[in-house]
Amino acid sequence: MSTLTVALFGALVVYLGGWYLGHWIGNFSLLLLVLSVVTFGYWLAERFRFAPARTAAAEALLTHDAQRRASLAKQGITQVDGDVESARQQILAQPWWLDWTAGLFPVILIVFLLRSFLFEPFKIPSGSMIPTLLVGDLILVNKFHYGVRLPVANIKVISNHDPQAGDVIVFRYPVDPRIDYIKRVVGVPGDEVAYLNQKLSINGKLVPTEAQTPFYDADSIRHFPMFSEQLGSVKHSILVQPDNGPPLQAMEAFRPFRDQCRYSAEGVVCKVPAGHYFVMGDNRDNSQDSRYWGFVPDKNIVGKAFFIWMNFGNLRRFGGFD
Repeated sequence: MSTLTVALFGALVVYLGGWYLGHWIGNFSLLLLVLSVVTFGYWLAERFRFAPARTAAAEALLTHDAQRRASLAKQGITQVDGDVESARQQILAQPWWLDWTAGLFPVILIVFLLRSFLFEPFKIPSGSMIPTLLVGDLILVNKFHYGVRLPVANIKVISNHDPQAGDVIVFRYPVDPRIDYIKRVVGVPGDEVAYLNQKLSINGKLVPTEAQTPFYDADSIRHFPMFSEQLGSVKHSILVQPDNGPPLQAMEAFRPFRDQCRYSAEGVVCKVPAGHYFVMGDNRDNSQDSRYWGFVPDKNIVGKAFFIWMNFGNLRRFGGFD
């Protein structure tokens, strides 16, 4: 068993190393599931085989020592050297390969359950959600707000709230579901979303905006025009550079429901199909979103982002956000 455990740990190191070096895209949910199953197997083996075997061996040692002392006592020998207690403790002690597998099972299981059904941490990798979320923000995602989903498969088994305009959601990128994206919901099923001349309209009504103090980006040492925007009941900030936006053009990967969008020199108009959502980044001129690759299916949604708990580059980044 120790050889098998070494092999399993070696496979884990290879997987994590290749993930870190970018040789493949890791799946942390799947990894936790596999670790939970494997350590559960070790826990069962420890509970019903190895621990009872060690206990029996320790009891046999005590029985043998008692018999030896009784035999010597019959011969008039009462002073017997040797203390078997230390040997007994060594027999009862878990070997390292059980300590690092069966012993970790409860911790791994708790992490797996919390991450799968309650809250999952994410790190913001890009600037597409500036100024709401900055690169390096560590955020929490509410996994049950939109319903309970099966781990790994992400199949909804219990419905809860539906995503609303203004929600910030984490979802599996429709072009490559192995990658998680984060954007803001702009259009819900049935909405007609228009982004023309850098102005957002929903069902023919212009989304109200108001100029704010320019946003200072410390990385580029520049100021960017910032506006407040009212999406449904959510008021939030966006960055838009007037007359400086990139031309909108559908990506080759935009295939499902491509006919629901019309592109022109002014921008794009899309009718959101049932069971899908139109999402955009708050950094409007620096975001690859539904304008380019299409709609987010409900089955791809991971959860609702709601809290910043750390940014190692800016320790003042802490708290909820809209």
